[in-house]
Amino acid sequence: MARSAAMPHFGPQPPLQSHRLLDQLRERIRLMHYSRRTEAAYVHWCRQFIRFHRLQHPRGMGKAEVEAFLTHLAADRELSPSSHRQALSALLFMYTRVLDIQLPWMDDIGRPIVTPRLPVVLTPSEVQEVLRRIPEGPYRLLAKLLYGTGMRISEGVGLRIKDVDFAQQAIYVRAGKGGKDRVVMLPRSLATDLREQLGHARVQWSADQMEGRSGVELPHALARKYPRAGATWAWFWVFPQGTHSIDPRSGEVRRHHLYADTFQRAFKRAVQSAGIARPATPHTLRHCFATHLLQAGADIRTVQELLGHADVSTTMIYTHVLKVGGLGSRSPLDALQLPPTPMMQPPRSDRKQPDNALVFPELPRA
Repeated sequence: MARSAAMPHFGPQPPLQSHRLLDQLRERIRLMHYSRRTEAAYVHWCRQFIRFHRLQHPRGMGKAEVEAFLTHLAADRELSPSSHRQALSALLFMYTRVLDIQLPWMDDIGRPIVTPRLPVVLTPSEVQEVLRRIPEGPYRLLAKLLYGTGMRISEGVGLRIKDVDFAQQAIYVRAGKGGKDRVVMLPRSLATDLREQLGHARVQWSADQMEGRSGVELPHALARKYPRAGATWAWFWVFPQGTHSIDPRSGEVRRHHLYADTFQRAFKRAVQSAGIARPATPHTLRHCFATHLLQAGADIRTVQELLGHADVSTTMIYTHVLKVGGLGSRSPLDALQLPPTPMMQPPRSDRKQPDNALVFPELPRA
């Protein structure tokens, strides 16, 4: 029987040049204006999918191969539902957007349900202790800024000079999560430290100008539209890196902002030094910002705008944290008048007895 012209041919494919396919994937992601983190994640999962099936071309694979890869991630590697959904989204993007193959069977592959988890929230005293143990300098100031404004770590390290408004006591967050802009408060207690940090950044900016550096990276096509904007003071970083680095896309030697990974390690050491057993990260400061604002009586809509949440239901997760501890219901055990539980005392060790020795009560003398 002759093969129908409309039927896709999934016969033997030529050897896969994975680097070419992944380059096409990157180009398509950038055309859709996705973030760099999304680009890195999608390229990672598509590369893992190709390697899992021994460099077979994705055009020659279908539902069975996709299900086998996702089963491997869930059963063998025990990935979380969120990572599972991200891998599935990456494969769907590669097939539909890059290879231009419609997948009617993709709807049959169930997406794992992500169960919302309660965030880790530190008490104000614990936050103060962690901040105190971070070394003085830009890292401590950045941690204070994250707690005082609720910014994400990527938003904090990528802050530019023009986005700090001392007159209005405001910080403008540009192109946050979802590409949205928002305004947060500038803590009055950080005004002096921020001005001092800008002074240090000014020295680095002046040194780059003396050396004829090409300036900092600009978003989108602003570098072509305004060729000299990247070298201006307004676009310089509030937290610049101490050394120069090579831009992976353009190959130019530039000064980047502080690396998030380095700050995360410094924050982790401070948490461990403070004796906090909970898994606190720099993102925990954002959770603490929202929870402590609600505890102080702030309106949840205001907190939603400060955090940049599109839906108030996302902000409502912090109201669940308020229901525990001193702000929650009283445990019925606390209403019972019970004597305190005696502490178990260790056995006396003044007389050493063998483990199997029998101890008899002392008999009265005749």
